[in-house]
Amino acid sequence: MLFANSQNLVIAETVVEIGSALNGHRPKLKKLLQNSEIKTIVVEHNDRLVRFGFEYLESALAAQGRKIIVVDPGELKDDIVQDMIEVLTSFCARLYGRRSAKNRAKKALECIKNGN
Repeated sequence: MLFANSQNLVIAETVVEIGSALNGHRPKLKKLLQNSEIKTIVVEHNDRLVRFGFEYLESALAAQGRKIIVVDPGELKDDIVQDMIEVLTSFCARLYGRRSAKNRAKKALECIKNGN
């Protein structure tokens, strides 16, 4: 709020949404982006709004005559690293989970064939 006040911005609404910036199902963010009456969005860090594609979002809003102001443009390295670990863990779990399920099914079929 101090930053917005120092920039002579009038705060019409404060939106807080708890969740991962990787989550594509954020209803409050969607509502905020769909409201064309909101001309300026102020965020503390760009990676708190979205982890990836911030520049695309910024460009899309600029094409509508809207803008995003980032209070602290520096990246939060630890958070980004943690998010990458979570993404990789999720992908690995899917990959190895499928492989594991395939192997279990194969073993089950072998047991059936062998009469075990």
